[in-house]
Amino acid sequence: MKFFLGLMDSNNLDGGVDAKGMDDLKEPLLKPLDINNKDKRIRTVKFKIGDIECASCATTIESVLGKLDGVKNATVSPIQGQAAVNYIPELITAKKIKEAIEDAGFPVDEFPEQDVAVTQLRIKGMACTSCSESVESALRMIAGVKNAVVGLALEEAKVHFDPSLTDTSCIIQAIEDAGFGADLISSGNDVNKVHLKLEGVNSPEDMSIVQSSLESVEGVNNVEVDFAEKKVTIAYDSNLTGPRSLIHCVEKAGRDLKLYQASLYVPPRRREAEQKHEIQMYRNQFFLSCLFSVPIFFFSMVLPMLPPYGNWLEYKVHNTLTVGMLLRWILCTPVQFIVGRRFYVGSYHALRRRSANMDVLVALGTNVAYFYSVYIAMKALALDKFEGQDFFETSSMLISFILLGKFLEVIAKGKTSDALAKLTDLAPDTAYLLSLDDDGNVISEMEISTQLIQRNDILKIVPGAKVPADGIVVSGQSYVNESMITGEARPIAKRLGDKVIGGTINENGCLQVKATHVGAETALSQIVQLVEAAQLARAPVQKLADQISKFFVPTVVIAAFLTWLGWFILGEFGLYPKHWIPKGMDKFELALQFGISVLVVACPCALGLATPTAVMVATGKGASQGVLIKGGNSLEKAHKVKTVVFDKTGTLTVGKPEVVSAVLFSNYSMEEFCAVATAAEANSEHPIAKSIVEHAKRLLMKFGSTEHVMEAKDFEVHTGAGVRGRVGDKMVLVGNKRLMRDCNVQVRPEVEEYVSENEKLARTCVLVAIDGKVAGSFAVTDPVKPEAVRVISYLHSMSISSIMVTGDNWATAAAIAKEVGIDKVFAETDPLGKADRIKELQLKGLTVAMVGDGINDSPALVAADVGMAIGAGTDVAIEAADIVLMKSNLEDVVTAIHLSRKTMSRIRLNYVWALGYNILGMPIAAGVLFPFTGIRLPPWLAGACMAASSLSVVCSSLLLQSYKKPLHISAKSA
Repeated sequence: MKFFLGLMDSNNLDGGVDAKGMDDLKEPLLKPLDINNKDKRIRTVKFKIGDIECASCATTIESVLGKLDGVKNATVSPIQGQAAVNYIPELITAKKIKEAIEDAGFPVDEFPEQDVAVTQLRIKGMACTSCSESVESALRMIAGVKNAVVGLALEEAKVHFDPSLTDTSCIIQAIEDAGFGADLISSGNDVNKVHLKLEGVNSPEDMSIVQSSLESVEGVNNVEVDFAEKKVTIAYDSNLTGPRSLIHCVEKAGRDLKLYQASLYVPPRRREAEQKHEIQMYRNQFFLSCLFSVPIFFFSMVLPMLPPYGNWLEYKVHNTLTVGMLLRWILCTPVQFIVGRRFYVGSYHALRRRSANMDVLVALGTNVAYFYSVYIAMKALALDKFEGQDFFETSSMLISFILLGKFLEVIAKGKTSDALAKLTDLAPDTAYLLSLDDDGNVISEMEISTQLIQRNDILKIVPGAKVPADGIVVSGQSYVNESMITGEARPIAKRLGDKVIGGTINENGCLQVKATHVGAETALSQIVQLVEAAQLARAPVQKLADQISKFFVPTVVIAAFLTWLGWFILGEFGLYPKHWIPKGMDKFELALQFGISVLVVACPCALGLATPTAVMVATGKGASQGVLIKGGNSLEKAHKVKTVVFDKTGTLTVGKPEVVSAVLFSNYSMEEFCAVATAAEANSEHPIAKSIVEHAKRLLMKFGSTEHVMEAKDFEVHTGAGVRGRVGDKMVLVGNKRLMRDCNVQVRPEVEEYVSENEKLARTCVLVAIDGKVAGSFAVTDPVKPEAVRVISYLHSMSISSIMVTGDNWATAAAIAKEVGIDKVFAETDPLGKADRIKELQLKGLTVAMVGDGINDSPALVAADVGMAIGAGTDVAIEAADIVLMKSNLEDVVTAIHLSRKTMSRIRLNYVWALGYNILGMPIAAGVLFPFTGIRLPPWLAGACMAASSLSVVCSSLLLQSYKKPLHISAKSA
């Protein structure tokens, strides 16, 4: 049984099982955090203690813990060996508690070592870079928060925190205090979650029984209950339990007349629901504002130009207050204070956290226009001889155009994550679950939801159906289309023992598959998580927008004030002709219009969206084409690559070496030679070693040998050279000439000649030495990938040089390099040597990419500026890489670099547009062209331009969705 760190009320665990008896058993083992708990500092740690033989041992441990400063109480079960300790993290750490028990002579098992928890949150209300920086700042000020990253375009935050000092509720509260909304998406600890709808649960007591039953299941990490909705959410370990087992557990919890039922509940996708809600909100607000703004526009600009239809607007209500002015005032007020309320709220929160954003500019501009118009209207009402121009249409139309821009921007931003949504939708909704007898015969077949699949389930996949989970084929053969996951155009043959990927399509045959990875552990889920993390990561080029955003709004406000002051002073001193002043305006009003136009034409949002929207589209597009880019940083570095270093085996070559000949140089028989080589190489994971073992076994079968394979003792691996071990009474070396030289084994001339001839043919010679003498050799070939020559040539056309680094001998390496068109080669290099070669290239000022597939490539992948792991390689290599190529096709090396260049070019274009718009727009709004051309930008039109600038940047990024690979290797050549 595993026990986990939880947050609980300090009174939950006082004492052991008392006279209340069975009532206590109905209480959940893990209680949820009581939000109203007065002492929120108390935390609970649960773990197992070994060597407890009686109740006296448990009492001793409780006594030891009770003496520790900071421990509120401790309960130890002598039967289960379970301990639960309530403590105050400010006074003592969980580690100290563990050490105190061990000092008392009792071993501690299954102790939760996690010091950092991860949570992902949806952030609402962010408009520009200033907003995302404010959220990050608020999060980092929380005690216990280690790191916080906020993605503006993704509207999400990822927070690493110490669970002993804070929790998700405190984090959400901090975000809300900063003026933004926050919803919990997931906790990084909950790898797999299932949501169940309960029936027959009619009281809190019933819910407690269900919760207690679920928490007693091995593998259940956490149980969250919602009595009002009759729902329960369970986080579990898929290695130990699964959804169907949990449903069965709920049903078993019922007894006597109380029967409980549980069914799968699929909560709506929050991101899609929120996007639809946001689009609907902006649409409704825009239409509501139009309901008032359109009549205002007609009353102020259309009807006065169409006498006699507009004459009635000039009728005076009182003194000089006209019907038209009164109607504009009445219609503008709801737009300013009801529809425009969001700008006031946003400004309040921004100013309260001592920052400024777009809301501040809009609120300032519209308020100036509205309240000056109110002043004019009041003056007209009070004086019988007064002439003045109101700007009510400026305020209302400005808000309407900005809302229209936000409405279109939200729609466009939703499309930036289309590629990710398509990946998510690849998984089928249902699957056919088979029940088999001991002989493997099908007993029953049942259609279930894919969310109910558990590890080791046998699933039936009919032709045309999608594979519901990652697994291994246990029966049947077929072709599977994996293009939606790996980008591989050709269907892949699948037969017994082959792996299949969830979300791919079975072409023609019927397969039976054993599920190996389910839920959040499938390759599809991992890809989605990796892409989401990449979209959240901030590219270094984003720093430009971050720096500008810090002083953008204050600069705009000062510029607007100086614009108004400049035009007003020029007018007062008569420094421009009076005919410049439009009819119905005075000098003050003209200056005011220029000032308001400057306020509302400036757009910080376009700058903030320039990078993240492009990164979102590029990473999503890359994922759909089999290239997983781990964030904006990797994307930015990849476009600078000038040198690509390739590993040989499995990267430039197919990675499936074959022995083409075996030659003896001694008196040993071929049978004895093969048996010794097999024993020595059996423990090696190297592809060449495996090919030798397979070839040697085939030869032994050919000779009719039935001897049991001997085992090598004192086995040693000489990295980059070979292996050594004792087989029977013989000391055996299997490896290259360097291994022979290091172990003082003489390589005779005839052996040298054999090796030299094969190396010229791009073959690797593996020498076998027995008791200090070369007994024979295997010649191994690994064919070059068919696309390698074209890829190297295309990289050269992109002004990128190619280098090969390998642990193989110089002659073989040179032959392979010549075949593919690579001029520079580093051979006979061990894993650390590969990393050193890359560092040498970096010292020359080159940006280096490393392409590899094996564990021995990991140091080089980490050392390189950009590490690219071939997708068919090892998990270690993929983990170390910045970019993962899902299929083992070298054309994706070109795709990754080419896509990164296209993306960075698009980001630069976005910045040119965003900065250029502000640099040109503000002077035009300030009236620079007015003296020469008479062109003036009214505030409402300036607001429309501002809204259009953000929309144009998002649409510019969306053009990356049309990206096509520069290289398409034909199916025949691939």
